[in-house]
Amino acid sequence: MNRHIAEVSWGRDSLWMLLYVLEHPEQYPLDEVVFYDTGMEFQAIYNNRNKMLYYLAQRGIKYTELYPDNPFLYDMLERPIESKQKGRHNGYGWCGGRCRWGTTWKTQALDRHAAGAVQYIGIAADEAHRRAELTGTKRSPLIEQGMTEADCLQYCRDRGYTWTENGVDLYDILDRVSCWCCCNKNLKELRNIWRYLPEYWERLINLQERIERPFKKYKNKKYGEYGDLRTLQKIFEQEEK
Repeated sequence: MNRHIAEVSWGRDSLWMLLYVLEHPEQYPLDEVVFYDTGMEFQAIYNNRNKMLYYLAQRGIKYTELYPDNPFLYDMLERPIESKQKGRHNGYGWCGGRCRWGTTWKTQALDRHAAGAVQYIGIAADEAHRRAELTGTKRSPLIEQGMTEADCLQYCRDRGYTWTENGVDLYDILDRVSCWCCCNKNLKELRNIWRYLPEYWERLINLQERIERPFKKYKNKKYGEYGDLRTLQKIFEQEEK
């Protein structure tokens, strides 16, 4: 008999998935919950994890945390790298875009852990571009139940779950609550981090000081091509005035 594992990130989609699976055990049997902790998550993610651990323990469901082989910041900043494009250098730099090294290792670690099991994955019904990930025994209860990202967020909030930090819910200012250092964040998200989450912005600036590549490149008639976070901060400050 196959094991059934729910892979959660503690964001809105996977949290909805876990809540729904727990409420419908006949339809979705569950043996284990697995979280891959990069160490670079927003504190609100860990808060919701801690809240759910009590309910998992009550139901006798196994909980497992996986981690990168190396500390995230070591691979980002210090790991010796040899590449065709840049030659010998230290660290992979920002994770995201075409260089999603952290995401690759996360997926590989989860797949190794769940080998032979049915994997519940939090892919929403309106994430058509991700359906190709559902191979073999991988299932998405969200797609099966027709739940969109907005549906999942409202469902979680109705049950008292939020992602609040510094007085704001992260889902009110960010499109996705991924790692705080993920360079897939768009300009609106970066502006909101600078405005509402100064602690995380300061961390991003500190990383930019150690990473040659700009966080993200933008083109603008007024500012030309820019993307270094220090330049972005100056632009945000000018706009605020």
